[in-house]
Amino acid sequence: HWLTELEIFAMIFAAAIHDYEHTGTTNNFHIQTRSDSAILYNDRSVLENHHVSAAYRLLQDDEEMNILSNLSKDDWREFRALVIEMVLATDMSCHFQQIKAMKNALQQPEGIDKPKALSLLLHTADISHPAKAWDLHHRWTMSLLEEFFRQGDKEAELGLPFSPLCDRKSTMVAQSQIGFIDFIVEPTFTVLTDMTEKIVTPLIDEASRSGMSGFRRSSLNSISPSEVKRSSVKSTGSEGSASLNCSILTVDFKCFKATWTEVVQQNREKWKAQATKEEKAKKEAEENAHQGTDEKKTDEKDEKKPAEDATAAKTENSKEPNPGENKSADSNKNHVNGTRQTGGNKHEASQGKNASRTDKGPDSHHAVGEEKQRVQNGELKEDSKLDKKDQSNVGDESKKTD
Repeated sequence: HWLTELEIFAMIFAAAIHDYEHTGTTNNFHIQTRSDSAILYNDRSVLENHHVSAAYRLLQDDEEMNILSNLSKDDWREFRALVIEMVLATDMSCHFQQIKAMKNALQQPEGIDKPKALSLLLHTADISHPAKAWDLHHRWTMSLLEEFFRQGDKEAELGLPFSPLCDRKSTMVAQSQIGFIDFIVEPTFTVLTDMTEKIVTPLIDEASRSGMSGFRRSSLNSISPSEVKRSSVKSTGSEGSASLNCSILTVDFKCFKATWTEVVQQNREKWKAQATKEEKAKKEAEENAHQGTDEKKTDEKDEKKPAEDATAAKTENSKEPNPGENKSADSNKNHVNGTRQTGGNKHEASQGKNASRTDKGPDSHHAVGEEKQRVQNGELKEDSKLDKKDQSNVGDESKKTD
C-alpha cells in the first residue's frame, strides 16, 4: 500500500546480507588493530561497508547467484541505493542520530522519507531479540556475549583495553541486558511504532473512503494494469480456498504496540531476577577474595615471626663483651691520661724556666749596679714591662694547665 515490490525486495535482501562475512569483532576492534578492512573503508562503518561490498561481489562474480540479473538499469540502481543505505544504518554508532532524526521528522507535516523509514525498520529488526519470547531472546543474548568475550580475549592478548561488555570476568550479563532494553530497544520500538502510525493512518483513511483494499506498485517509476490485477489475486491455503486479506483496514496499532511492550517487559523482569542473583554472587566472590587476602597476610606474618626471632637472637649475641674490645678501651683511656700527664710536665717546665729567669746571675750587687746604669740610660722602664709580660705568660700557662 505504501511500499513497492522493489522496495520490499530490497529490504528483504538487505536483511539477508546485512552481516555477510562478519568477523565476530566490532568496528572499533578493526580500527584499533588497523585491519585491511579498516584501511580500505577509512575507519567508517567498516563492517557494514564490507557486508554490502562482499555480497555484491558474490553476485557479480557468479552468474548463477546473481538474483538481480533481470532488473532494469533504473531498478538495479534504485535497489542498490536502498540496500546500501539500509545496511549502513545498522551500524550502532549511527543509532542515536538515527532515532533523533526520525523523531524530528515525525514532528513535521511532510511525509516520512522512504529510505529513512526502511532503514529504521531494518535497524529495529536487527536489535529486536529482546522483543521475542524469552528462550529465543536468552539464546541470542548468550551467543552475542560469547562473541564479545572472544573479542575481549583477543584484546587481552594484544595488550588492548577491553571494549564494553568484552571482559568475560567482569561483565554483568543481566545488568547489561536491562540497560540495552531500557536505553536502546524500547525507545527504538516506540519511535518505530509512531512512525508506522504516521505512515499507515492516512492510507487507512484513504482506503476507508474509497472502499479499496489497495494494490502494491512494483516500482516507484512505473505501474501497469496487469500489476493492479495481480495485487488482488486469490491464493489457496492449507485449509481450502480463501482470500489473501491484504486489506490495510485490518491494521491494529494498539495490538502491535501492546504485543512488543508486553514481551519486552516480561524479559526485563526475568533479567532483573537474574541481576539480583548476579549481584549476590559478585559480593560473595569479593568477600571470598578479601578473606583470601587476609589469610595470605596472616600466613606471611606467621612466616616472618621465626625470622624476626632469629634476627633478635643474633643481635643479643652481638652485644656480649669482647676481650679484644676491652683492651682497646683501656688503651684509649691510657692515651687520654698520657695527654693529661704531658700537660703537667709542661707546667713544671714552665715553672723551671721562670725560676731560672729569676735567678739569672750569682752576683746580686753587680746586677744592682747594672740596674742603676740602665735607669740612667732610660732602659729600666722597658725591662720592667718585659718582666711583667713574662709573669703574665707564666700565669696564663698555669691557667691552661689547670
